[in-house]
Amino acid sequence: MPTTYPEIYFPVLVQMLIAAALAGGLIFVSVALGKRGRSPLKDTPYESGMAPVGSARERFSVKFYLVGMIFILFDIEAVFLYPWAVVYRQLRLFGFIEMFIFVALVLIGFFYVWKKGALDWAPHRDEEGK
Repeated sequence: MPTTYPEIYFPVLVQMLIAAALAGGLIFVSVALGKRGRSPLKDTPYESGMAPVGSARERFSVKFYLVGMIFILFDIEAVFLYPWAVVYRQLRLFGFIEMFIFVALVLIGFFYVWKKGALDWAPHRDEEGK
């Protein structure tokens, strides 16, 4: 069992060095072996092969940002399931009830957002002008 700081953090340092070497190696190999085809269309800022159309200052619907925030919130809540799953056997019935309440609250929030229409991307009839 490691007892000093260098012994404790040496594996972290080795992992960081391996990750940096792997990233650098992959970038070097792609530069060395990759094709360098240039064209005026490819040199545009988008590099997607499609000609840019319209203004870059186009307005986005608030729903776009709302769905993004909801996605992040539910992702963060899903992360809390992993530590619970690790210690589930130690927590027994208390842990099960606690997680049941947590999941119920998340589902209540999800259904609330769903009923409010935050997940609907189709325009409603009154928004279309019909």
